[in-house]
Formats: sequence, C-alpha cells, structure tokens
Amino acid sequence: MSRIYGVAAALLVGVLLFGLGWMARGDHVQAQAAQEQSDRLAKAFAQGQALGVVRDRVVTQYVDRVQVVEKKGATIIKEVPVYVSAKADAACTVNAGFVRLHDYAASGQPLPAPDPAGDADAAPSGIALSTVAETVAGNYTSCQQNAEQLTQLQALLLQYQGAAKAP
Repeated sequence: MSRIYGVAAALLVGVLLFGLGWMARGDHVQAQAAQEQSDRLAKAFAQGQALGVVRDRVVTQYVDRVQVVEKKGATIIKEVPVYVSAKADAACTVNAGFVRLHDYAASGQPLPAPDPAGDADAAPSGIALSTVAETVAGNYTSCQQNAEQLTQLQALLLQYQGAAKAP
C-alpha cells in the first residue's frame, strides 16, 4: 500500500511540476507577445511622427509656393493696362462668340449647337480686351496653383513612402 502512495505522490509531484512549467511557459509567451506589441506600437508611433513632420514640411512649402504664384499672378494682372492700353481696348471688339467659347472652355462644359437662325455670336459683347487679358491671366494663375498643388502632393506621397519603408 505504501508503494501505491509513493507512486501516487510521485505522480502528483510530476503533475504539479508539469502544471507549474505549463503556467511559466504561458507567462513567458504572454510577456513576449506584450513586448512584441509594445515594439510594434513604438515603431508605429515613430513612423506616425515622421509622417507628421513630412506632412507639415510639405504643407509649409506648398503654402509658400502658392503665395509666390499668387503674387506673380497679381503682378501680371496689375500690369495689364501697360500691355493692353485704352486705345487697344477701343480698337478691339470682343464678340459674344469668343466670350461664350471662353466661358464654356473654363467650365469644362461641351459647347451647345450654334444657333442656325443667325450670327448672334458676331455681336459685340461689351467686354473690353483688357478684361479678357485679366481673366486669362487669372485663369493661368489658378492653373499654376493647381500644378503646384499636384507637385507638392506627389512629393508628399513619395516622402510618405520613404518614411513608411524606413526601419
């Protein structure tokens, strides 16, 4: 009988040791998983900070460049009277067809069919040549601002890709 107690005690000690080992292993695996998660979070945080710095730098550059484009456009518009004089305004008739064509082109809408009843587009529009020059200069300034915005967005994406690939 004492032999049975001895075997049972040895078996009980074995089961207890196995259980303790199992629990210790589980604690180790959990600690390792927690450390890996902490490392991933630290890396994501550092990457997020790097992306924020990149974004802030690109936004600052974009704002500065757009202001330069706006200033150049305003200077050109201000100089229209120098290049398109009152005499040129009086000598040039801007017809309604040109104004209609310009407006449709600026809006991106398709042109309507011409009126077959007459030549209504040939009539003067009452818009001065200098006004046309100011409008065109303003439109080109807007196009340059859009181009600058696209350039800066492309630079931002490239820098984001570089920051995301960094270890």
